[in-house]
Amino acid sequence: MRKSDRPAGSLRPVSIERGFQPQADASILIKMGNTHVLCAVTVEESVPPFLKDKGQGWITAEYGMLPCATSSRYRRETSGQSGRTLEIQRLIGRSLRMMVDLKTIGERTLRIDCDVLNADGGTRTASITGAALAVRDALHKLVRDGRLVSIPAILPVAAISVGMVGGLPLLDLDYSEDSAAEADANFVMAGDGRWIEIQSTAEGSPFSQEAFLAMTELAGKGIKELFGLWQDGQ
Repeated sequence: MRKSDRPAGSLRPVSIERGFQPQADASILIKMGNTHVLCAVTVEESVPPFLKDKGQGWITAEYGMLPCATSSRYRRETSGQSGRTLEIQRLIGRSLRMMVDLKTIGERTLRIDCDVLNADGGTRTASITGAALAVRDALHKLVRDGRLVSIPAILPVAAISVGMVGGLPLLDLDYSEDSAAEADANFVMAGDGRWIEIQSTAEGSPFSQEAFLAMTELAGKGIKELFGLWQDGQ
């Protein structure tokens, strides 16, 4: 039985708090169960050198975990980012760049910092879900401030984890479930139902096509529920 008698196909309790970091151009504190991630956007009026004078903007992300986010202290990455951190922030950046035509935001960079305050599984997927909402809020602020003429077309993005635990597909794994999973996967979906990225891994032995399809079906259900977060606010 899952914690709090949560059904296999149910998300953990989800909430967001806007403006958690008021100095940012936009910020979202997203809570998915005991995983809490602060996603803050800084708008820079410049682009990386490879995009200079190309007439388009850029969206990029940085990811980090605070030392006391886990049960044992997580060491600060003062001497360089780990391979895991680099892989996660690249995933977040790739996912967020699917949201808008970068030519519509001008030659500026939206830099998103995703800081994990508390970690209980699914930190990368919570980061993507919260950061996407923060990007939308930042674009609205650019319009309000007169720095962008109009809101570009925005494609909602959200993400969730699914795993096979004890032979059963479970949605939105917490840490105890993730550490016991025979297979786990992270799914990123656009608001129109198209997949952006799927990362799946077997632990111990390969998993079947049937298991993968079951995980995919659960992920689609869960992400569609997360898109409900887009109905409020901006």
